[in-house]
Amino acid sequence: MIVSTANFGRAHYKNGPANAFRHAYWNYAIAKACEKYSTNTKKIVSWTKDITDWHEFAFPNRELAKVMDCHNNLVGLVTYQEQSFSTSEEAINYFLELAENSVKIKHSNETKNLKYSLVHITASDER
Repeated sequence: MIVSTANFGRAHYKNGPANAFRHAYWNYAIAKACEKYSTNTKKIVSWTKDITDWHEFAFPNRELAKVMDCHNNLVGLVTYQEQSFSTSEEAINYFLELAENSVKIKHSNETKNLKYSLVHITASDER
């Protein structure tokens, strides 16, 4: 949250690119933090996905917003598995670039070919 607020102000509470950044970076950061307790990448990713999926489904949200959040969570986990950053600043800059190129979706099936792209459902100034 601190990183998202520092880069986007309160815009990350909406369903725009800032929110996409928050979800992807959140998952990446959780997985990265788990390295203190395990070296098993598969277990780290599985545990992080279980926790963040629980979060997405434990609280009410519109269906498309839930699809968006879960997709962006997965982008964070895919990034964790496939990218190697020397510093957290490098990771943040990577996710900021993804947010800048985030794809606006209107239907849940639009995420299926966007494995490496963040998605959003509203512009930065919409709710």
